[in-house]
Amino acid sequence: MSVEFALLCLLLGAFSGFFAGLLGLGGGAVMVPLLVALFAGRGFSSEVVMHLALGTAMATIVFTSFSSMRSHARHQAVLWPVVARITPGILLGTLLGTWVVKLMPTWWLAALFTVFILYIALQMILGFRPRPGRELPGLVGMTSVGVGIGAFSCLVAIGGGSLSVPFMVWCNVRMQQAIGTSSAIGFPIALGGALGYGLNGYGAAHLPPYSLGFIYLPAMALLAMTSMTVAPLGVSLAHRLPVLRLRQIFAAVLLLLAGKMIWTLLD
Repeated sequence: MSVEFALLCLLLGAFSGFFAGLLGLGGGAVMVPLLVALFAGRGFSSEVVMHLALGTAMATIVFTSFSSMRSHARHQAVLWPVVARITPGILLGTLLGTWVVKLMPTWWLAALFTVFILYIALQMILGFRPRPGRELPGLVGMTSVGVGIGAFSCLVAIGGGSLSVPFMVWCNVRMQQAIGTSSAIGFPIALGGALGYGLNGYGAAHLPPYSLGFIYLPAMALLAMTSMTVAPLGVSLAHRLPVLRLRQIFAAVLLLLAGKMIWTLLD
């Protein structure tokens, strides 16, 4: 592993960790396009480069989400009963999602990821928030929602905040608690997703050395090192910075990153 690659992974981890804490995102939206470029630059097979980017990002989010969850918990912003009710469905959904990823070719994954990035960017630019219209469902309903959030989160390697926060706000949960609870929900999403990417990618063809299934361990370790350190800073600054303006700027960055990823895969 080159020094340049290591430094880029450390910087990427810090950048994604900061915005994970600040905006309630899991970091995968930033990591995946840049990991695709990094992995392609190292000569990884185009057959698995997208799978490795998704799996490595999801494994890194395990550490980022845990750090972010602890910070939000210290602010008493996590609704633990909600986390407990949705987690079984989350774990089932993540295993289902990673199994689907194994069957999908790189281009389908890239297209799905890009469409989702467009959705996230528009959501941020327009400042869309659903109007509270109901209460949180019971155990069966929460489990079903958890399966959907977990499965889709694994397909695009996110911590689920872009899905769980609007859902909870729609169910009359205050925004601060929705973001804090989403950070806690992101931990089982990432844990189940990392497990699924590791198991479903085990023995796949064209994997580089030091891979655990679809997780490239050297990159994961470097990304986690800085993302865990910087995520609490993002949580702290979320209460003092003009977050709406930052979200709009970040949306433009996401669009550029998605375009870069497509360009890399076309090259």
